[in-house]
Amino acid sequence: MSNTIIPKADWDRPPWNRWAFQHIREILPTAEVWRGAARPRDLARAEVQLDHLKVQSLAGAEVTLKAFLDETYTDGLVVLKNGAIAYERYLNGMTARTLHLSQSVAKSTIGMLYGIFAGRGQIDLAAPISRYLPELENTGYRGATLQQILNMTSGIKFDETYTDPLSDIGQSDVASGWKPVPAGSDPSFKWPTDIWSQIIGLKDVTRAHGAAFEYRSIETDVLAFCLERVAGKRLPQILSEEIWQKLGMEESANFTVDPAGYALASGGLNACLRDYTRFGQMVLENGAGIVPAAYVAETRKGDHAIFQAPYNIALPQGAYKNQFWIEDRSEQAIMCRGVFGQLIYISWKYNMVVVKLSSWPDFLNVKYAMATLAAVHEIGKAV
Repeated sequence: MSNTIIPKADWDRPPWNRWAFQHIREILPTAEVWRGAARPRDLARAEVQLDHLKVQSLAGAEVTLKAFLDETYTDGLVVLKNGAIAYERYLNGMTARTLHLSQSVAKSTIGMLYGIFAGRGQIDLAAPISRYLPELENTGYRGATLQQILNMTSGIKFDETYTDPLSDIGQSDVASGWKPVPAGSDPSFKWPTDIWSQIIGLKDVTRAHGAAFEYRSIETDVLAFCLERVAGKRLPQILSEEIWQKLGMEESANFTVDPAGYALASGGLNACLRDYTRFGQMVLENGAGIVPAAYVAETRKGDHAIFQAPYNIALPQGAYKNQFWIEDRSEQAIMCRGVFGQLIYISWKYNMVVVKLSSWPDFLNVKYAMATLAAVHEIGKAV
């Protein structure tokens, strides 16, 4: 696509996203998450031949893992077993150095930052968000605690319909600088000029805070503004100092930034495949001395009772806590997930981290998601 002009309104849609997710710096303004000056931390290798591992295709037929990766629009996949790389594949032009858009996988980095800040006593998760962001006392977030927002159980009214450019998440696309104002929209409508102005405009609630899980990306941005207020620093610097440098990442990452310079915490992080894996391994090692182990343990214990449709279709025993998805409350494997097929799967049962970066043709696809999780379990058994 080197000679193709990517449409600004559709860069994240097929076929453009197959190229765009690996070239965000050529599309949007970004801010660096510096990896630091130290030598990258090596990842050991103990390779296992998995190309011909039998998994189920989307149609339910038996295919090789190699064929399945092609079928599910994979850009990169790595399996880390016992802390060593067992399997690593790059497709669709991606390389080991390529920074790939994480979409909502980014949310889980915010979740871990909260564990660090809470562990130091800099943030009280039981406190109302307005203690740290008093401006939110005049919004629907009044009375919501940080823990409720981390668990996405605030009662705030926010429409996350990705395919509707006029929904709240559609307005976030404009506010974040990801998209222009949709052609043909009402000229009298006042579009938010940045993410903070959108948050301040959220006045309505649909239920009592804490009553039910409802996935709304804006929750993560509220959390990030709170972190910035407490730390007195911008998010890219916070993530660099608290996680990226401490883990010895290979590449500096970056966030897309809105017109006010705010780094989009809810989905704008770009990093290389192995660095996403290092993040997952940190969680698997119960925080690796960076995040309190008790916080990681609590992250694996979401409340299934408030995890209802449509979320329980792909995860019938699932839950959500601290910006992580819990696959099954009994085994407590947790996941970082993003639209268009981004996944970090963290399993204590298999002592394994699997990262799959993709460019699906759909925002959400239950068939793709369930087939991918089934393939991950086959990988876990094989390694």
